[in-house]
Amino acid sequence: MKVCMAQIEVTSCRPNLNFERMSKAIASAKSEHADTIVFPELCLSGYLIGDTWEEQSFLSDLLYYGEQICTLAKDIIIVFGNIAVDKAKTNNDGRPRKYNALYCAQNGKFMLFPGGKPYYIKTLLPNYREFEEPRHFCDSERMVAEEKGFSVNYKHLYFIPRNINGVSAGLCTCEDAWSSQNYPTDPVSEYVNNDAELIINISASPYTLGKNRLRNKVFGLEQAKKHNVPLIYVNQTGLQNNGKTLFTFDGSSTAYNKNGEIVAQAPMFKEHLLYIEYKNGDILPGELALLPSSDIEEIEQSLLYGIDKYLRACGTNKVVVGLSGGIDSAVTAALYAKIVGPENLLLVNMPSKYNSATTKNIAEKIAKNIGCYYTSIGIEESVELTTKQIQRAPIFKGAEYLSKQSLNLTPFHLENVQARDRSSRILAALSSAWGGVFTCNGNKSELSVAYCTMLGDLSGYLAAIGDLWKEQVYELGRHINKTYPVLPEEVFTVVPSAELSSEQNVDEGKGDPLVYWYHDRLFQSWMQWWFRCTPEENLEWYSNGTINQKLSISAGQDVYKLFSTKEVFCNDLEHWYKLFKGMGVAKRVQAPPVLALSRRSYGFDFRETLNGCYFTRRYYELKLGKQ
Repeated sequence: MKVCMAQIEVTSCRPNLNFERMSKAIASAKSEHADTIVFPELCLSGYLIGDTWEEQSFLSDLLYYGEQICTLAKDIIIVFGNIAVDKAKTNNDGRPRKYNALYCAQNGKFMLFPGGKPYYIKTLLPNYREFEEPRHFCDSERMVAEEKGFSVNYKHLYFIPRNINGVSAGLCTCEDAWSSQNYPTDPVSEYVNNDAELIINISASPYTLGKNRLRNKVFGLEQAKKHNVPLIYVNQTGLQNNGKTLFTFDGSSTAYNKNGEIVAQAPMFKEHLLYIEYKNGDILPGELALLPSSDIEEIEQSLLYGIDKYLRACGTNKVVVGLSGGIDSAVTAALYAKIVGPENLLLVNMPSKYNSATTKNIAEKIAKNIGCYYTSIGIEESVELTTKQIQRAPIFKGAEYLSKQSLNLTPFHLENVQARDRSSRILAALSSAWGGVFTCNGNKSELSVAYCTMLGDLSGYLAAIGDLWKEQVYELGRHINKTYPVLPEEVFTVVPSAELSSEQNVDEGKGDPLVYWYHDRLFQSWMQWWFRCTPEENLEWYSNGTINQKLSISAGQDVYKLFSTKEVFCNDLEHWYKLFKGMGVAKRVQAPPVLALSRRSYGFDFRETLNGCYFTRRYYELKLGKQ
């Protein structure tokens, strides 16, 4: 049996466009004499579409295009994911019952599955991270429990393989093959118990760093090798979002033989028709795409792909980047130069009296190395004007003029004024004149503890590096320079600094209040670890001497040299945790969308509430020395 694994780009909420892509892929597969073509999960609708799932007319369109796909199933079997609606039943919200379904079309008709339905219903519905399927869909187990005469031995009766060109194939959707997630049911095992010779898994799996390694372990070793059955995994490409977080879909569709080995694989972040041959009970070796050789190369590919897709969605390819001379804006500028080209990129340095000649020279060097447009617009006059206007503003209470009443901007206030004038005033106006958008250059370390200014450096159309910790930004810059050497060495050695006051003079070695080799890892323990930590655990590690090990502090660094006493450690810990849980949340909910790269990114992937900061009883016991 020759199978076409159709790794197509899926555009959310555009079933007409997705239908066209599917139609072209089907025609191509027929021309290559494929017996079967397999498409991804929910490939007509897109996966992340929010409460569009509750628009009945939209669902009708999805069902219409699904029927059109069925008519194309002549001389080929078509497996694809789409919505299924059972109007005779309701979900808990009282609306018509919906299923995340897999369809199999043959000879212009849908194949029937157990229970007499023309689709397979996804069994294991994820409800973590960005996923919220139980909000919209009903799973197969509940459906079966409600079906009269079909509730005995659910697993044995439901996971019945289908005849696909003479092959007994177990058809399942995404999480249905994730045996390591502690789900109560393992559909792959049940299919194998019912004599499946091949497992076909259709997925809509967003990219995160390291996910493919985990998937290869689960699909290859824990499923294919364990059960001695080959497995086909088909994923989609594209960019989808849930409002505050953007997710790339990397594809990386893969075929595993019965030994769990990868025998065919599609490239990352590209539409691709991958053809494989199933013969004599196994999948023969086929095409293997050249994949990234390192995590940082993978991250770069995801960023370039996601930024490009989002710019296209915004309808522009012209970009303005505020270039300070620091690593964050430098890496951002290099990324956009590779995407839109120097001819569509405008870099602007916006110095005040606190900006050093060092960083101004770095910014100019970067612009020259890229060969893009560049300008320098000072903000001193703007800051002075704002100061005068505030100080001279007459204040009234009722009809009475308070002649002695005045407001003054403190040095701290003026730091924020500088940041806001750069973004809300200059960058916003400049991008309008340029006919494009301006970027947010904030990293994940800054977002974590509100080390950024609302309507200032937190502004922009997209926080492209908002899911990269500061140390990762440096690593990405070094990686970019290997093939696109536009970042001067000074950008890697200059002290990280906002340069908003004399206390942040880079030429005097003064800069950010964060010690990134430590604070990056501390903040990760609060928001990115699967089992998230709080200051209670952090202080316990400090107290028992294990904090360097627990936070995976790099060799040569030592938390105990940074904080010589528990009091100093706790003061720093509490300062940042209060910002993380307080002002940080207030700023993050108003921040630009973040492009997701890690196992947990800010936005919809990290659900937060404005409830303030809480320290546990155990934390105070440890702080006071009570064991």
